[in-house]
Amino acid sequence: MKNTRKLLATAIVGALGTTAGIAPAFAQDAWTGGYVGGHVGAVTKPDDGGSDRFLFDTNLDGQFGDTVRTGAGADAFSPGFCNGAARTAVPGGGCSRNNGGADWGVRAGYDWQAGSWVYGVVGEYAMNDVRDAVTAFSTTPAYYTMFRKVDGMAAIRARAGYAFGAQAENLVYATGGLAYARIDAVHTTSNGANAFSTRNGRDKVDGYQLGLGYERKVGDNFSVGLEYLFTSLEDEDFRVHSARGNAPATNPFLLVNPAGTDFRRSDTDFDFDSVRLTATYRF
Repeated sequence: MKNTRKLLATAIVGALGTTAGIAPAFAQDAWTGGYVGGHVGAVTKPDDGGSDRFLFDTNLDGQFGDTVRTGAGADAFSPGFCNGAARTAVPGGGCSRNNGGADWGVRAGYDWQAGSWVYGVVGEYAMNDVRDAVTAFSTTPAYYTMFRKVDGMAAIRARAGYAFGAQAENLVYATGGLAYARIDAVHTTSNGANAFSTRNGRDKVDGYQLGLGYERKVGDNFSVGLEYLFTSLEDEDFRVHSARGNAPATNPFLLVNPAGTDFRRSDTDFDFDSVRLTATYRF
């Protein structure tokens, strides 16, 4: 994720630096004013880097990073982890890949133009189909999968750009700001012995967005454009608790603390990219 941020920052600087050499526009107020509009596009699969896994708290002290062990002392999750949802109870069955999907929303904002430079603020509400899962496999054998998806996201961003063309009808810009989302999370498992409960399965989270865009005026009141946006949400509160259920006292989840074991995802950043077509009415 750090490399993604560096590449994005370099692209933003490069885009603005390139436009600085373009001849100044003549329509100095072409972009000044308010607007309303929307976007449609696509969101890519989450950028989890292949390193997401489960972290366990076997003694329920609130500290995650314990190893769940069998009665013989072996790692109960030695079969490993995968990004995606399990197809079977064993790793050999593989996991379905995390996926993106459609991205759509509405927005409103205001721009100020000073010479060829344009500054503004935009508020947005968006929906998308991005889904992210991670699976753990135990020696039982059994699978344990944690899913999360975005259920609505609001954002407020600043933007700064450069207008060019005979009538300053073209605008390239960089944008960045805060994002707030509701995350739905669920847990599924093939383990029928233990009893499982979840906490914060529907949680409000925050994060940030960075992006680049191009917009072109069509007549006096309309503009269309193309926008790339990187979103990072801090999702760290979803917890799963494994209690005894019908399992014997020698169950690995119960050996350290008879009350059970808590677990969560190791990757608390929910990151994804969006590419959008935008349309706005300006007044």
